[in-house]
Amino acid sequence: MTRIAVWLATAGGLGYAPIAPGTFGSAAGLAIYWPTRHWSMPAQLGIIAIITLVGTWAATRAAVHFGREDPGQVVIDEVAGQLVTLAWTGAGIGAMIAAFLTFRILDIIKPYPANRFERLHGGVGIMADDLMAGVYGCLLVHLMIRFVPGMN
Repeated sequence: MTRIAVWLATAGGLGYAPIAPGTFGSAAGLAIYWPTRHWSMPAQLGIIAIITLVGTWAATRAAVHFGREDPGQVVIDEVAGQLVTLAWTGAGIGAMIAAFLTFRILDIIKPYPANRFERLHGGVGIMADDLMAGVYGCLLVHLMIRFVPGMN
């Protein structure tokens, strides 16, 4: 089970990227988003919920495996956070790029309360700060699509 958990937590091994593994995890979120971008709100929420639940379990197991509270190899949280950022936007390529950059910035700076959520233990803490960054990102992307001409 640990092998499966680590494979899931690293998004199929993307977390082993030698430079910026979180960026690769976010890119995996884009890859999942693209074919699902026109799905209904409940369906998009379902994917996010499944990835979050499975990711929380996998991240908890992977943290024990790697011997660290929030190992850099664990990027399933970036996958989930990127999907939250894009949720219900119907974003095209331009807005997807903006959403990608927005989420990466928010994930790095971790505005309140995301910075508090990462203090939670195990997979919950690993996932929660990125999900919160995704909520902020989603709000910003919706505003960009609405108010920036040609964004979508």
